[in-house]
Amino acid sequence: MATELDEVRAALRRREPIFHCPEFGHARADFEHMTAAAFHEVGASGRRYDREYVLAMLEERHREGWLDEALEVEDFHCAPLDGQAYLVTYTLHQGQRITRRATIWRRDGEVWKILYHQGTLVLDGS
Repeated sequence: MATELDEVRAALRRREPIFHCPEFGHARADFEHMTAAAFHEVGASGRRYDREYVLAMLEERHREGWLDEALEVEDFHCAPLDGQAYLVTYTLHQGQRITRRATIWRRDGEVWKILYHQGTLVLDGS
């Protein structure tokens, strides 16, 4: 019998890596719908990006076909932070580029929103 955490884990696994899951859309309105108003992220460079910057960048990357690249997720974990927020962590392989990813998701009723995302470049392969 699946627990509530198992169901949450499955729901969030379908949504990761964020902005790359066709079933949730690739238009700016789709990305707006999946991010909280205060969403921000820290990129592999260590730079902080606000929601507006990320949305504009995603529009451009979608036009260039970048979001269609082959990706492999491994070591996926999901941990509750409280009754509505969850921390998801995993390793993402994008060709030769490997990053460790962390996303904080919040459930508002039946809707999942991304509060925060970070990608950290793996330099030594470990």
